[in-house]
Amino acid sequence: MADATRQAATEETPMATKLNPYISFNGDARQALEFYQSVLGGELRTNTFGEYGMKGTPDEDKLMHGMLETPGGITIMAADTPPNMPYNPGTNVSISLSGEDDAELRGYWEKLSSAGQVAVPLEKQMWGDVFGMCTDQFGIIWMVNINQQG
Repeated sequence: MADATRQAATEETPMATKLNPYISFNGDARQALEFYQSVLGGELRTNTFGEYGMKGTPDEDKLMHGMLETPGGITIMAADTPPNMPYNPGTNVSISLSGEDDAELRGYWEKLSSAGQVAVPLEKQMWGDVFGMCTDQFGIIWMVNINQQG
């Protein structure tokens, strides 16, 4: 019994399930992820189509997969749309950043909205929080909600 208890205590528990956006781009996935990294910080890992069998093609330098992970737990995945697949941009995906760190969230907002278009200014809303919505320079919709305590 002691061996079974010791073994159970040393086994790692599975990582929690994460929900994160996976965004398709039309040739500028690397630039978008690098921009998001400049806004959010974190580690960016990328793989190109050329690294996975498409070397010598016009698409070899495009991203087959990219992932940005921040110390605060934000994960964004992205890729360039593969050849022979349609690119269908749309407004069916928004990315929401929310929390209580006013300075951090305002900093994200300033960077995300600076070269984009603001739909809802970052200001106090009827539900009591500070909220704003913008579309960044890559056509991605961002919502920022700063929870107001008390």
